[in-house]
Amino acid sequence: MTDKGDQRPGTPMPDFEALSRNMAQFVEEAGRVAAAYLKPYEEGRAKGGAADEVGDIVKTLGNVAEKWMSDPQKAIEAQSALTSRFLDLWASTLKRMQGEQAEPVITPDPKDKRFADPEWEENPLFDFIKQAYLLTTDWADRLAAEAEGLDDHTRHKAQFYVRQIASALAPSNFIATNPELIRTTLRESGANLVRGMQMLAEDVEAGGGQLKVRQSDPHRFEVGINLANTPGKVIFRNELVELIQYSPTTEKVLRRPLLIVPPWINKYYILDLNPDKSFIRWAVAQGLTVFCISWVNPDERLAEKSFEDYMREGIFAALDAIARNTGEEEVSAVGYCVGGTLLAATLAFMAANGDTRIAGATFLTTQVDFTHAGDLKVFVDEDQIRAIEQEMAKRGYLEGSRMATAFNMLRPNDLIWPYIVNNYVRGVSPLPFDLLYWNSDSTRMPAANHSFYMRECYLKNNLAKGRMNFGNTRLELSDVTIPTYHLATREDHIAPARSVFLGAQLFGGRIRFVLAGSGHIAGVVNPPAKPKYQHWVNGKPRGELDDWLKEAQEVPGSWWPDWIDWIAAQSPERVKARDPAEGPLAPLCDAPGTYVKMRD
Repeated sequence: MTDKGDQRPGTPMPDFEALSRNMAQFVEEAGRVAAAYLKPYEEGRAKGGAADEVGDIVKTLGNVAEKWMSDPQKAIEAQSALTSRFLDLWASTLKRMQGEQAEPVITPDPKDKRFADPEWEENPLFDFIKQAYLLTTDWADRLAAEAEGLDDHTRHKAQFYVRQIASALAPSNFIATNPELIRTTLRESGANLVRGMQMLAEDVEAGGGQLKVRQSDPHRFEVGINLANTPGKVIFRNELVELIQYSPTTEKVLRRPLLIVPPWINKYYILDLNPDKSFIRWAVAQGLTVFCISWVNPDERLAEKSFEDYMREGIFAALDAIARNTGEEEVSAVGYCVGGTLLAATLAFMAANGDTRIAGATFLTTQVDFTHAGDLKVFVDEDQIRAIEQEMAKRGYLEGSRMATAFNMLRPNDLIWPYIVNNYVRGVSPLPFDLLYWNSDSTRMPAANHSFYMRECYLKNNLAKGRMNFGNTRLELSDVTIPTYHLATREDHIAPARSVFLGAQLFGGRIRFVLAGSGHIAGVVNPPAKPKYQHWVNGKPRGELDDWLKEAQEVPGSWWPDWIDWIAAQSPERVKARDPAEGPLAPLCDAPGTYVKMRD
């Protein structure tokens, strides 16, 4: 029987001499991993936070166990239910071992790629391991879901933590219980384990003593060369931002410039990955004078920079520079994710103070009402925020890796464990993938800014309630009467579509809501020339998202053309294109500038 890329069962014989050498080298590399892990502790620069997270997991699951044990009869019934299902599984497995047919007791989700190898089904032993895992994790999830007397937040955390533990303990993650990994290790006489341990040591060193799992080949990309390479100039810089003005590619442009306010949790170039995927390059080609904020990667010197500072020294500073360089007092603005949340708060502040410089706004996967904020709310309660604040106080900022890990935990079976298995067990370097390279290019966040955001938005939901204040100004989204365009994505785990839909209804002007296919990134970065996903339109958001969607029109392809039509309709007048090299503000350097190249 041939082994087709480890997709069919086979039992290759190892080279035992090579196996012995590789195992010796494996031990040596394991020592290197241990040294990389311990070095930051020996030098007094270890990054903290893990103990608090583990403590919260133990406390939360302990609450679940306490609720079950308070009713012994119910606990016995739950245990008996699991035992009964295992007896059914054992009977089914015995039949299969005797050559008889038997229906599975439980089957994985068809979309679950972990058990795609045929031997998970064809081999009774591995089929038993798979089903035993599925039965146990299903039972554990039910315990968290059905525990009586838990408050909603604790139940949400318990279910989330159970999923994380279940993902970590999947038999597909371990050599001894994964038929594909067994075949790979035997065929390569353990050389895969040596390569994996080498990569593990490198990644622990890169993470400063913590594992920073590589998701893409880090050596195949360079910002400004094959990423973020749309031509332009940095025309303004302060402590928080560099403002990029992009070079025109059309003779005429819309009079009203466009300002993009990206998130500061990652770098702005998610909107300028490469020429084929670049929203920025495409917008320039449509005849827009595009400006984009590039946020600094802050250190301890910027610890006191607040959410309001990001408005004043970010958005307001950019508006001033745009006015000086173009002579235009009105702009259209685009905010993405937390950049959109800041933009919304800024618009409410501007409305309260009679500032009309932003005449139309677009919000890409942006939450302003955090009622339905999804699994990220697991990390938000008073105890956890206080622990994060104590950690931030030591350095003045939150490590970018902390937020990156939280985002990856929303989809552990897609963004964590496949890479751990592929990198460190198969010993295969990940393919070069620009989006995942960007995903790993995380940024720090000033302590004051991040604390305000977590408390005011996620914990208290004050922006939606009209209770957020910048200085003496209360922010009321209903005061924002300019036209707004809101894009949600159907499978978003970070800004759930239901959350975006609810928040869009808080604005006071003409509202257009569009729902795109896919998730937080792929649903946004969906260029018309190579569209992967559709979108739905139905005008203004009303009622519940499910009801809106029932009456919506499904449109094949990218949402970008719908958006540019909306933008052009706001202010259709065109003028001579503006070259950033010839404006009143002398360029400071070429795009993408210097801030975007600052690594965490």
